[in-house]
Amino acid sequence: MTLTTFDRIIRDRGSVYAVSGGPVADRAAIDAALAALTAQRRFAKATHNSWAARIGGEGLKADDGEAGAGAIILRMLETEGLDDHLIVVTRWYGGKHLGGDRFRHVIGAVRHYLAERPR
Repeated sequence: MTLTTFDRIIRDRGSVYAVSGGPVADRAAIDAALAALTAQRRFAKATHNSWAARIGGEGLKADDGEAGAGAIILRMLETEGLDDHLIVVTRWYGGKHLGGDRFRHVIGAVRHYLAERPR
């Protein structure tokens, strides 16, 4: 499964963000999509690959060290009513803490994906 990726969409104090996503049918498809994404060297070296998915109305998420990011992504999927879909927000840490701005960037990345994703 190939995810649609929008790379380098947000930059702040050295940190860089990307967002990826696509349809998934089950947990195995989520795992395969995450494996395909992190098989790309750039994404394998990322500091965080936070993600969330909804499969048949059930939410799954992982923060990957970016506490709370998975919950934000999941809430946005629920609000959008987007089922059987995975969204991954990737961050490369730039050396300066972003504090609460990191949540604003996760929201911005997901909004970008939802607006630009293939239908």
